[in-house]
Amino acid sequence: MKKYILISLVLLGSCQKENKNTSITEPKEDVSSTTLTRDRIDSLLVSTSIFDISYNEIYEQPNWVKYTVRDIVKNADRDGMNFYTVDSIYTSDDNDYYSNRWDRGHMAPAGSFNDSYANLYSTFTYLNVALQYDDLNRGAWVGLESQIREWADELGDINVEIYLEFDSDHIILESGAHVPSAFFKFVNFPDNSKKCYYFPNISPDKTWQEYEIECD
Repeated sequence: MKKYILISLVLLGSCQKENKNTSITEPKEDVSSTTLTRDRIDSLLVSTSIFDISYNEIYEQPNWVKYTVRDIVKNADRDGMNFYTVDSIYTSDDNDYYSNRWDRGHMAPAGSFNDSYANLYSTFTYLNVALQYDDLNRGAWVGLESQIREWADELGDINVEIYLEFDSDHIILESGAHVPSAFFKFVNFPDNSKKCYYFPNISPDKTWQEYEIECD
């Protein structure tokens, strides 16, 4: 039987706009999750003001991520921001991305939450990243992220759902983290219409538009 725990993380920032001069205390970086002594959970539910996540501590990857892309004005820059672990949850960490082809692929994208420093920094938790093939992360994946922001500017709030797929023979790194086989991305528009995409976790050979699938 799957174990479910709901955690509300308030330390990861707020979606409310704030004065950019506000002093922010950053979450502690480089915290080793190996200090935890409890059993790992395959469906840990985490809710923040930025996103909702089901996290798989066994795979050290998200199961799914849900967030809303809004029409915002950029007020913060990601330069110098580092990814950080959360000391109460088993996640991936820097070791899983050392000297290989996998990027720290944002699920809730940094570019969609740069209206404040707190919001932007909230996307840099290891809860919100997946082992994503570098060419995919920097190519078709980011292309769709940019398009969703344009849709939000035009149409209003866009609700996005991402589901990670792990085939039976998916890659497991020597560090212990599991590599997703593919990503489903569902884009829900204000008029209740939807677009759906399927991205195999490989070097893309198509534009982001060509990864659209029938929504079912």
